Amino acid sequence: MTAYRSHFADELGPDQLDQHVKVAGWVARVRDLGGISFFDLRDGRGIVQVVVDPAVVPSASDLRMEYCVRVEGTLRRRPAGTENPDLPTGDFEVEAGVLEVLSRAAPLPFMIDDRSHSEERIRLEYRYLDLRRPRMAANLRARSRCISAIRRTLDHLGFLDVETPTLVNSTPEGARDFLVPSRLRPGRFYALPQSPQLFKQLLMVAGVERYYQIARCYRDEDTRADRQIEFTQLDLEGSFWEREDVFAAIERVVAAVVRDLRGIELPLPLPRITYDEALARYGTDKPDLRFGMDVTELSDAFSGTGFRGFGGALDAGGVVRGINAGPMSPSRAELDGLVGRARELGAAGLVWAVVNEDGGWRSPVAKFLDSAEMAEATRILDASPGDLLLLVAGGAAMASSVLGAIRLELGRPGSHEELRFVWIVDFPVFETTEGGDLVPSHHPFTAPVSVEEMRERPETAVAQAYDLVLNGSELGSGSVRIHDPDTQRAVFETLGISDEEAESRFGWFLEALAYGTPPHAGFAVGIDRLVAILQNEASIREVIPFPKTQSGADPLTTAPTRVVDDHLEELGLDLTATAKAALAATDQPPTGPSEPAGS
Repeated sequence: MTAYRSHFADELGPDQLDQHVKVAGWVARVRDLGGISFFDLRDGRGIVQVVVDPAVVPSASDLRMEYCVRVEGTLRRRPAGTENPDLPTGDFEVEAGVLEVLSRAAPLPFMIDDRSHSEERIRLEYRYLDLRRPRMAANLRARSRCISAIRRTLDHLGFLDVETPTLVNSTPEGARDFLVPSRLRPGRFYALPQSPQLFKQLLMVAGVERYYQIARCYRDEDTRADRQIEFTQLDLEGSFWEREDVFAAIERVVAAVVRDLRGIELPLPLPRITYDEALARYGTDKPDLRFGMDVTELSDAFSGTGFRGFGGALDAGGVVRGINAGPMSPSRAELDGLVGRARELGAAGLVWAVVNEDGGWRSPVAKFLDSAEMAEATRILDASPGDLLLLVAGGAAMASSVLGAIRLELGRPGSHEELRFVWIVDFPVFETTEGGDLVPSHHPFTAPVSVEEMRERPETAVAQAYDLVLNGSELGSGSVRIHDPDTQRAVFETLGISDEEAESRFGWFLEALAYGTPPHAGFAVGIDRLVAILQNEASIREVIPFPKTQSGADPLTTAPTRVVDDHLEELGLDLTATAKAALAATDQPPTGPSEPAGS
């Protein structure tokens, strides 16, 4: 293979038994047993044990963890009773004839194994070491296989891989843009793309018809376990497409990725539920379908109730909804905790009840309810003796939201072994802010189902928009796009964007729509989230090679950093007094060129 190796560790097996092999990698562990040394050699694909007789290879006594070495020797079976069933190569070892230290290693900041639980900031500061760990190396390989499966599938379907600019004009995508100052045009700024949205639509105007890109995107927002300020997404678009065409392509893609990473066939087509149904049944537009406990309508069961907690809510136009948490034996403190949690989430309270053998309830409110009401609610919730029922009364949205949150806290599985994809369809065109303003539910280039409905009833108008959800996480979103200028202007008008503002911000795009734009639709999938779920990782930072911390910092390179004043002056920039005070407080030295390049 090379002068350094003939095989990777994961390629060693019965077919290489008694053969001369060459392996190279890092020393993971060293053990000295009565003069014979053993060490685990780890490369980018696996681990194999090496046995060294100091009479043959005296340099083995100098080995330390993470030394980079190469070994030549014979592959043999391990002696009976010394096999390691936890390793794919656990039945074999390399008997070293040659051992060469290629590079020594300084004392380590943490142990390079999957048993290490070092602070994340330290791991990110030494990310190049962290990525040597078997789990992290496996995540990188999975990420690569995911992207390979995407490319292979879309290439087969006739898509073109097209790169779009990363220095663009600012566009409304729901988050702040990262701005890049222009040295050649002082006082003006580029923006890093939140997505390639407008450019991929322009490619449809250009006749590309089927486009995709593994796109780097940037959003200046707070980071979370499933969010980074820079991230990678699969972006695709198709001309002469409707929603079903998007679904067919994306389902082929995710099925290929699941097949490559999990080795299972994903049943297609994927299920679908509407946005309204998702909110009513699960209290969220990102439902986790790996378990039941659906939020259930109980208003009819208590339509004539004398219990004021339920009757008052119903008289005010509200609802009574509940979930069946199944057989549970919570303590009174735990039940009180659920009531407190419901109040934290916005409910006036929460009613709990345990179903008795005779069909009645053990509940603080049982004395206020008649047996028929309890029996009907028990029937609707499909409850059995010993099941815990949780009920909330009030506004419909609030009741479902509170119960949906409690549902997740009580029922979310601890692992991602089961995969439950679901399409959420029929989103609203707009959302209403707390101040009463309309904002796009997805983005302002999404086609409404009806332009007339959008004009007359914008608060309830339905969009041709859809999300793909996996195990309670939004993988991505998409829509049928607006392909005629009049509809696009109608959306801007409904949002309160004047013709002058629209022309100033999007004139170049609106002009392009006037040149025979085909109907088109598209989608974007968050690759980081998809790989994290398939690898059973709770945070996308575990599948990104060099991520930022939750504060947006990079402990490895120390970015973001301050720059020297000369550089700012060259860009026509100055810092506010507040920014200067913040820099002074950190006492961080400036970086960057102190004089023009080439001087």
